[in-house]
Formats: sequence, structure tokens, C-alpha cells
Amino acid sequence: MTRTDVEVAEAALATLDLTDLNDDATLEDAEALARRARQVGTAAVCVWPRFVSACVAELAGSPVKVATVVNFPSGAEGVDGVVELTRRAVADGADEIDLVLPYRAFLAGDVAAAERMIDAVGRATGPAQLKVIIESGELASVEVIKAAARLAIDHGADFVKTSTGKSPVSATPEAARAILEVIRAVPKGAPAVGFKASGGIRTTADARVYLELADEIMGEGWVSPATFRFGASGLLNDVLSVIEGTETPENTSAY
Repeated sequence: MTRTDVEVAEAALATLDLTDLNDDATLEDAEALARRARQVGTAAVCVWPRFVSACVAELAGSPVKVATVVNFPSGAEGVDGVVELTRRAVADGADEIDLVLPYRAFLAGDVAAAERMIDAVGRATGPAQLKVIIESGELASVEVIKAAARLAIDHGADFVKTSTGKSPVSATPEAARAILEVIRAVPKGAPAVGFKASGGIRTTADARVYLELADEIMGEGWVSPATFRFGASGLLNDVLSVIEGTETPENTSAY
């Protein structure tokens, strides 16, 4: 399937987690983000945990999900604190929890530490979805990326996400291919696993690369908000301009 630019933009919009994880983000910023997501019809918003309840209120009656981040961005917080933050976010109405894998521990060979974190947060997530951020740009090779993705899936991840968007290297096509190949290998009958590319995806042309990878590896028709997401805000203006046939406004998003 070869999508037109408008079809790429429409698919990107429908699978977009509109994101504000800037260090100086305010409550007003989060509420405005939620209103914008409702207006244009993104899949979700992704905000700091302290803004979850406000976004849930703004999005009441809307299909737009509310996602938040934990163990973010360092991947180095203690399990107990991350679990407590997760529980509070779920109690506030979060639909999705984006957990940073303890990737430095994983790289150092402490696989058990990564397993403990995912298992504990998975239990605290309850009915919400668990997305595990493996921080692929900090991993040493394609094989390490695949190993991290397998670990996340084996311990209950509903999605594997590339990046926090805070590291020097965020999503790349190479990392996306590696993760998607691991997802494709999930046995039939096992729970479905989705993929999220985040950080540095700013144009419809960027989005096309990831959508075509998903089509190639997972098959045409696999991409939907239930299986595929973009974590970005910088992407929104460009996809809307393509859909509407207007000039792209200046992109001021850091994500």
C-alpha cells in the first residue's frame, strides 16, 4: 500500500500522542494541550503525572486517551516511588502509563532490576495500558534493542516505545525496525503488542518512514491507534497543514 501525503498525515494524526513533557510545563499548558487534542482528534495526550486529573476533566466524553510518564526520563528511580506515582496516576484517571526501562541497569547486565521495575509497575497499572520506553538511542546495538524489547514484552508491556525524547538520539528507523521485528515474533494467541515511536518526528515525511516500516513488517492494515503511536507534538502542525493544504506554521515544540 502506497499512501498519499494526505493519507500519511491522516494516519499520523489518528495515532498521535500529543505530548508536553517540557520541564517548565504548567497546568495551563496541559489543559490547552488536552483541548487541542480533543479539537483535532489525536489518539492521546501525554503529560506529567501531576496534570493527569486536569486532562481527564478536559477530555471527559472524548475518545482521546490520557497518558503519563513514570521513571522518566532517567530510568533510574526507585521501584517503590515509581509504583506509588503510577498508582496515583491511575487513580487520577490515566489510561496509559509510559514507563522508562531501567536501561542503564539493563546495559550493565542487571536484567533483574529491569524485570522488577516492569513487573511492579505492571501490577500497579491495573486496567491501564503499559508502554515501556526502552530508550533505544542509548542502547549499544540492534541486538541490545531487540533484547530490551523482548524483555519488555515478556514482562507484560502493551506497547514498546523507542525513546523519552530527552536523550541525544531519539527514534530512528533502525530502532523501529528492530522493535517491530520483535513484535512480529510474538506468538499467535499471546496478547497483542503495539509500537510507539517518539522524539524527533516532526514532519509528514518523517511519519511516512515509520508507517511504511510498520506496513512492511506487520502487514497492511496493522496500523491503528490500538497498535501504533507517534509520541510528538512537533508533528501536529505539519500533518494538519498537509491535510488542510496550507503552509506549515513554525514548529516551536521541543518534543
